[in-house]
Amino acid sequence: MANLSQLIESLVQKAINKELIHPSDAIYARNQILGLVKVDSFEEQDSLSAESSIPELLETITEDAINRNIIEDLLDEKEKLQALIMNVFLSKPSEINQVFYQKYEKAPIKATDYFYQLSKDSNYIQTKRIAKNIQFKTASDYGDLDITINLSKPEKDPEQIRREREMKQDLAYPKCLLCAENEGYVGRIGHPARSNHRIIEVPLEGEEWFLQYSPYVYYNEHSIIFAKEHRPMKINRNSFARLTAFVEKFPHYFIGSNADLPIVGGSILSHDHYQGGNYTFAMTKAEDEFSFKIEEYPEVCASVIKWPMSVIRIRHQDRQPLIEAADYILQKWRDYSDKEAEIFAYTGETPHNTITPIARMRDGKFELDLVLRNNRQTEEHPMGLFHPHEDVHHIKKENIGLIEVMGLAVLPPRLKGELEEIKKHLLNEEISIADYHRNWVQSIKKRHTNIAKENVKQIVDDELGKKFARVLEDAGVFKTDETGRGAFKRFLSHL
Repeated sequence: MANLSQLIESLVQKAINKELIHPSDAIYARNQILGLVKVDSFEEQDSLSAESSIPELLETITEDAINRNIIEDLLDEKEKLQALIMNVFLSKPSEINQVFYQKYEKAPIKATDYFYQLSKDSNYIQTKRIAKNIQFKTASDYGDLDITINLSKPEKDPEQIRREREMKQDLAYPKCLLCAENEGYVGRIGHPARSNHRIIEVPLEGEEWFLQYSPYVYYNEHSIIFAKEHRPMKINRNSFARLTAFVEKFPHYFIGSNADLPIVGGSILSHDHYQGGNYTFAMTKAEDEFSFKIEEYPEVCASVIKWPMSVIRIRHQDRQPLIEAADYILQKWRDYSDKEAEIFAYTGETPHNTITPIARMRDGKFELDLVLRNNRQTEEHPMGLFHPHEDVHHIKKENIGLIEVMGLAVLPPRLKGELEEIKKHLLNEEISIADYHRNWVQSIKKRHTNIAKENVKQIVDDELGKKFARVLEDAGVFKTDETGRGAFKRFLSHL
């Protein structure tokens, strides 16, 4: 292993190459890192560890700190040290915001390019871990769907979990993982290190909002846009106003919100936030299935798109008519019931209807996709009637949030090994497969008589895509068959 002085010098040089710091900052940065790893001296280096990346250098420096008992071999301790080291190379938040908006004056895309690169170079975005994810596209009746098997998040060891349980969790700072107070927070057992975390001020409709990137990006420039105020997520007229205001500022980005009810909502409903980025999902490419008129807003173009979930797409060159039309549709949907389609707006006082909205600019016009959601549970489907049904749980049983709605499956890590076993089983190797996959595998065998080494991966990938399309069909409140489309048209008449 390279000696510690060589590792630190290599890391400093990498930071200079990435333009995180100026060459004249090198000695300062080196000394700060020496302090963090509790070393008092330094040997000048003739050679550097040139082939190692920033994440690799950080890991080796961290291993050295564990071997010298500077930190314990726990996930949170390791992440704290790595974030503190990278923070040495980062400017203060005000300076980063200043550079961002200087670049924004030239073009919005230059500003986001700068901040995305900075977030990767500073190891805030975990590029090395993300590279472990299995990602591919697969054809479906609704276009090419994105499949991701999520292998990027490190597993916590038993000692880490024990410490988290033992710790008194009455600390309420920061209030949650999305709060602005995470910027620069050193971290603790049970709360991630954020020393190298920076956020950009993005005011929306007279309120303080911020932009950051997800540490575990699922698609290009996967960003999180969040309110300064720690308040629950709510879909209302203000949501549509903020979403369209954001794409007006950043026309190369889409932005969307998870729904605001359990089951159909996202994983963090306690903090008002959206997700955005520079990526074209299958749903974005979905074509109009049929158009219709909203009598109250005749100037707004409205259509139902060809997609497994129930999506109304509205377009206008101005924001205001679109905001009003979206709010009108939301209010009508909130109170809408259709017994024949098993849609009920309320059980007692409990509301079931809401919307997952997505905004973008297209051909100089504002465009809003309004995905109709309902979170009703039944005896037959206790996890949700419009939620993945039991026969697809072997692939996906978690909530269908914004990212899945648009056509990107985020699937559990267990599938990596299980799919390999299925491929071997399909090639007639004597290998046992999980019981919950058996029916699926039998159906694959029936439909494909020519399975061979050359095509087994493609067959399984395609079958996985079909399953994900089924997951989305389950989540659609109006089904894509003739009866479902009739029910959808009843709602449109109600509009």
